[in-house]
Amino acid sequence: MKKNLLSSSAVVALAFLAGCQSPPQFKPLDDATAARPVAQVEKVTRTAITDLLQPPTDLFTLGPGDRIEIEILGTPTSRSTTPVGPDGKIYFHLLAGLDVWGLTLAQTKASLEKELTKYMSEPQVAVTLRGVGSKSVWLLGRFARPGIYPMGGPMTLLEAFAAAGGTARSVSAITTEDLGDLRHSFVVRQGQVLPVDFPKLLKEGDMTQNIYLRPDDLVYVPSSLSREVYVLGAVRVPHAIPFRDDVTVVSAIAGAYGTIKDAYVSQVAVVRGSLSDPQITLVDYHAIVTGQAQDVRLEPHDIVYVPFSPYRTLTKYLDLVVKTFANTVSANEGSLIVNSGANVITPTVSVGTSAR
Repeated sequence: MKKNLLSSSAVVALAFLAGCQSPPQFKPLDDATAARPVAQVEKVTRTAITDLLQPPTDLFTLGPGDRIEIEILGTPTSRSTTPVGPDGKIYFHLLAGLDVWGLTLAQTKASLEKELTKYMSEPQVAVTLRGVGSKSVWLLGRFARPGIYPMGGPMTLLEAFAAAGGTARSVSAITTEDLGDLRHSFVVRQGQVLPVDFPKLLKEGDMTQNIYLRPDDLVYVPSSLSREVYVLGAVRVPHAIPFRDDVTVVSAIAGAYGTIKDAYVSQVAVVRGSLSDPQITLVDYHAIVTGQAQDVRLEPHDIVYVPFSPYRTLTKYLDLVVKTFANTVSANEGSLIVNSGANVITPTVSVGTSAR
């Protein structure tokens, strides 16, 4: 197994020399044609997008941050709006504290009526959801109104775009430019990138891409004006570096301050294209920096990934790179929203007891 044996200064020097040559073009590989990583091709089980097009059937359950209106029928003065506290409890009337975390509205109603029988005969209670704080989706990047949006019921991807005002646009006296890069947009759910083709949905109106979102999903739309290359994996400082016309794999890795000790530099991946249909090629970084192979020229939005160990299945390797990229971007963008203390969107209309 080849390891990285070069110092950072040597890498930088070789990056300069490599820039003086004419690097070959990107040549996408697949499991059928890639010789180096494939000894046995395994089929990867992906989430079928048809499964994502079905509306959720589970009922809305309460959690910390939600607000409900409670009224004892026949006693108008009893009506009050109470929040679900951080402990998952609500406080109403003479009740010391009722745990409603994870309960549906119907279950909450039944629990209230049961507890109130300690103080009155056959109470009838009405419960209405007035605010959602426990379930939300993250709409980040180049939306007109990026932020954290509440989910009081089923929400499709198109409905999420509408709630956030669509993608941001730059308006001039001559033209209106879309600032959102749909080809590199993505949805992350529990660390996995969902198979959504944003251009098909928003440009072509292909409703087979209009998936239902779930609480805590993150939708990210990058800037169409961004010209960066992302260097991830076993490098000293994983980050995005500004794109230049002469940037190559070696100079990009040098921009990330070189590889770390345990990097497996013979299978560096370069991923290019739409995240819904990415292409991958493998580069032998060790062979390049030792003069045995030519460097590879990069393009804006390319992802360069240095692995920690060899990979036998190219499809799984590609999934790993896309997943690492999406989760890295999501973490960075999410922290910006949270730390700013802004852009947390609150409901403007009440949600009825039939919320799902």
